[in-house]
Amino acid sequence: MTATTVLTARALLLDMDGTLVNSDAAVERIWRRWAGRHGLDGDETMKIVHGRQGYASMALLLPDRPMEENHADNARLLAEEVADTDGVVEIPGAAAFLASLAGLPHALVTSANVPLSTVRMAAAGLSLPDVRITAESVGASKPHPEGFLKGAAELGVDPADCVVFEDSGAGIAAGRSAGMRVVGVGPRAAVHEPDALVADLTRVRVERAGGGELRVRLG
Repeated sequence: MTATTVLTARALLLDMDGTLVNSDAAVERIWRRWAGRHGLDGDETMKIVHGRQGYASMALLLPDRPMEENHADNARLLAEEVADTDGVVEIPGAAAFLASLAGLPHALVTSANVPLSTVRMAAAGLSLPDVRITAESVGASKPHPEGFLKGAAELGVDPADCVVFEDSGAGIAAGRSAGMRVVGVGPRAAVHEPDALVADLTRVRVERAGGGELRVRLG
């Protein structure tokens, strides 16, 4: 985007993978191996897995498999992901963006669990927000809005007053279903038509405005 867009909000809700952390290399390695084990096309698999919890991706890719098997398989996959941080780096501008949010209402809302979110944020050199909604916090994966609604509730902010930062189709759909405006980050977000789009987080500035509002400048 070239023109500047300004959004107002009372809280920001931040996805992790693809939004704050570039973990694509690790995600590709692990999920393509998984696809191979199950006789699935790797490219088609990668179209599904971004943004969702693993068991939810598996349910779409292996629709006839019992859900308890998906949960067990997901636990194994999470262990692989925690052990593989090779190539995990910050999305450009993520560290400065998070630093600018100190003292402002914001939360991490990720499909990763606590061990994986902790490891990936550390590998990327990023500090974890104080408020975190992880896989353990919810009963439904994105694109269900539960995670974002819980993030808003934890911060004591009406969903309509929240702005979501997301990269995946599932995450953008979840933010919209929660009644929130969504800023897409990166090329993966562009095809899902978020409310606004930035190439990376170097294009974002957040300022405190009057009356508890935040002013989010994009571009």
